[in-house]
Amino acid sequence: MKYRKLGNSDLKVSEISLGSWLTYGGGVDKERATACVNRAFDRGVNFIDTANAYARGGAESFLGETLTSRPRDSYVLATKVYFPVSDADQGLSRAQIFKQIEASLKRLRAEYVDLYQCHRYDTATPLEETMSALTEVVQQGKARYIGFSEWSPEQIAAAFELPDVEHFVSSQPQYSMLWRQVEERVIPLSREKQVSQIVWSPLAQGVLTGKYLPDAPPPAGSRASSDSMGQFIKRWTDPHILRKVQELKPIALEAGCTLSQFALAWVLREPNVASAIVGASKPEQMDDNAGASGLTIDPALFAKAESILALVQRTG
Repeated sequence: MKYRKLGNSDLKVSEISLGSWLTYGGGVDKERATACVNRAFDRGVNFIDTANAYARGGAESFLGETLTSRPRDSYVLATKVYFPVSDADQGLSRAQIFKQIEASLKRLRAEYVDLYQCHRYDTATPLEETMSALTEVVQQGKARYIGFSEWSPEQIAAAFELPDVEHFVSSQPQYSMLWRQVEERVIPLSREKQVSQIVWSPLAQGVLTGKYLPDAPPPAGSRASSDSMGQFIKRWTDPHILRKVQELKPIALEAGCTLSQFALAWVLREPNVASAIVGASKPEQMDDNAGASGLTIDPALFAKAESILALVQRTG
């Protein structure tokens, strides 16, 4: 496993990180989820990403229990705030940020998180209020750094223009061979502001593993076959997209890796990406995904794959 510096921070994060959206504390049973976390550490993963809204706190609680035996300084822990965790609790107001960081730390059984992220932009709260509250969270030692997820370039720039507040070090966008929206404006602005990308869905919810075949039911036990997880993969399971993905398999074979590794290496080819978040539901998936770190692949093979996907890539 190789590691990259996270933005303008002193954090070094593994190129492949472990996420918990839809899986831990909810979609995957506890025994298998624990095995995935343990396998991730075995493979050199040191970066764990979660959110207070995942399984309405269930993902944080699961990780708090699972990580409690490991030295706190042996991993980088990130969580998020914004989405509802109850009928009355959501957003990025000062009151919510203070309330939710305490609740997250309690569930995670931690004194601090390394990275505290705004899960989305809160149009109902003044940006100054949000950034001031986040700054206090850092000053109080409850978070070491702050980040955001899916903010527009204008929102990012506005946050950096505010005086006397903590600056973001990370951006968490959706980014994959099938979804390249951030390349046009977010990544260039992030480079300028010393912000790194930690990307979610780099395998397009598993479609870029090649396991979903056009005009065939999803494999048993896969995310698409799950009632709790399958709804989020529907955008990628159009037969036309799945046929194009199948055309990538010979290119990955030529590169000497699996299709999953090829797709992850494509994301990591971008220097502004610090880590690709994977949501493993089986330990063997961690073995495969971790193998993408440090791969050297001929750029011509990436270009060939991009040309195949040109008509199905989504850029916004």
